[in-house]
Amino acid sequence: MKILVTGGAGFIGSNVVDAYIEAGHDVVIMDNLFSGKWKNINPKAKFYLMDIRSAEVSKVFEKEKFDIINHHAAQMSVPASVEDPLFDADVNVKGFVNLLEAARAHDVKKVIFISSGGAIYGEAVEFPTSEKSPALPLSPYAITKSVSEQYLAFYKHQYDLDFTILRYANVYGPRQIPHGEAGVVAVFMDRLLAGKPCTVYHFDDQPKGMTRDYCFVGDIVQANLLAIDKGSGQAFNIGTGKDTHTADLFNTVFDSMKTARPEISDALKKYKTGPARLGDLTKSCLLCGKAQKELGFQVKFSLAEGLAKTVDWRLEDR
Repeated sequence: MKILVTGGAGFIGSNVVDAYIEAGHDVVIMDNLFSGKWKNINPKAKFYLMDIRSAEVSKVFEKEKFDIINHHAAQMSVPASVEDPLFDADVNVKGFVNLLEAARAHDVKKVIFISSGGAIYGEAVEFPTSEKSPALPLSPYAITKSVSEQYLAFYKHQYDLDFTILRYANVYGPRQIPHGEAGVVAVFMDRLLAGKPCTVYHFDDQPKGMTRDYCFVGDIVQANLLAIDKGSGQAFNIGTGKDTHTADLFNTVFDSMKTARPEISDALKKYKTGPARLGDLTKSCLLCGKAQKELGFQVKFSLAEGLAKTVDWRLEDR
């Protein structure tokens, strides 16, 4: 298969690119390097330094003749979407429709769209949350993901463009940057290495912080491989089904960092607290039985195992 991975120089996208290439696929990356990095680009992939909003996108599609689009490019920060909803919508909606128009015009067979199970359900009516729960987005970022899913339904109905939607939990792992809600693991690691205290944000009735479903990027990659030829026209939660308070996450990160770097001061284990930020949800956790049954998805990494691998990468990357 010839696969375009948008955002393929970013944290998750670059890990997906590596797996696609290892599986024998012909991969092309499109990334404007707004948050992606040159060093993440697999040398076996063809690279276009291009914004998904560009008028040149269609020319790339005409030249490359893609079978599949794997769409990871996005404005990914919930707080940033609250601060600048116009930019968020411009990238996440208009940019995506630009890709869909190019896909329609140049006979792309399928779109693997990366949505957000950690945001799209809002303060979910079901917890843990299945795909049957309604989308109740409470941030501009989540709204753009919900709208994009509806565009996919339209393009499938009108033009027979197939899709599979992967609704990620909060992803962490090697190559993560301290940006966006799920970047909290990278934020904690960077601050601990710099000898600075960490902050746990919380609502008044949650002194240990909000709860999230943290999924290791290696498991996320598996879902992207499975979605190539499975899950036609459907959405799937991709996570662990386990919720973790931010304070408990911090303690696990601290212990992993301390094991690897004993010189980290014990005083840093005492974190600060701060009020919840605009767009924050009180809790999020995904039921992933549908992905297990229909895609064959299985979580292989516990939080401690995933964090240990992430710490190893972070220390090697310094």
